[in-house]
Amino acid sequence: MDTTGLVSKVYSAAFAIDFGRKGFAIRGKAEEGRISYETGISVALSAFRDAQSTIDPQVIILIEYTFLSQELQFCDETDKDSLSSLKKAIQSFDDAFLVLKIVDDKSLYQSVENSHPHDKKYRVSGFPKDSFHIACGGHKTRLQNILRSPGIDPIEKNLLKQ
Repeated sequence: MDTTGLVSKVYSAAFAIDFGRKGFAIRGKAEEGRISYETGISVALSAFRDAQSTIDPQVIILIEYTFLSQELQFCDETDKDSLSSLKKAIQSFDDAFLVLKIVDDKSLYQSVENSHPHDKKYRVSGFPKDSFHIACGGHKTRLQNILRSPGIDPIEKNLLKQ
C-alpha cells in the first residue's frame, strides 16, 4: 500500500477508536461504541503492519506521527498528562524527520558521525544517538508505560505492542 493510503487508514482508525471510546460512555451506544473501537484497533494494527513491512523508517515514523497527531486532536483538554505526553512525542518525531533528511546526504551524515561522542552511551549499534534514536526510544518507553496501566483493554494492548 502507498504511503497516502496508510496515512488514510491511520486517520480512519484513530477516528473509529475515539468514537468507540466515547460510545462506551453513552447509554444505549455501548455496543455500537465497542464495534467502532474494535474496528479501529483492527485497522490501526493493519496499517502499522503494512508500514513495518516497507522497512522504510520515514514511512514507519510518518504512520506513528499521524496516529499520535490524531490522538492529540481527540484528547480531552482536561487530560493534561496525556496532552503533555502526546505533544512531547510529536516533537520528538519532528526532530527525527530532520535527522532522516541528514542521513540521506552522506557528507552531512559524516559530520554528524564526527560530532557525536564515540562512548557507547551516546551510540546505538555503533551509530550516533541522534534525534531519530531518541524519538524511537522515547516512544517505546511511552508505549511500555501505557501497557502497564491497569484496566487497559486487551485489544488495545495488542495495538500498542505492534
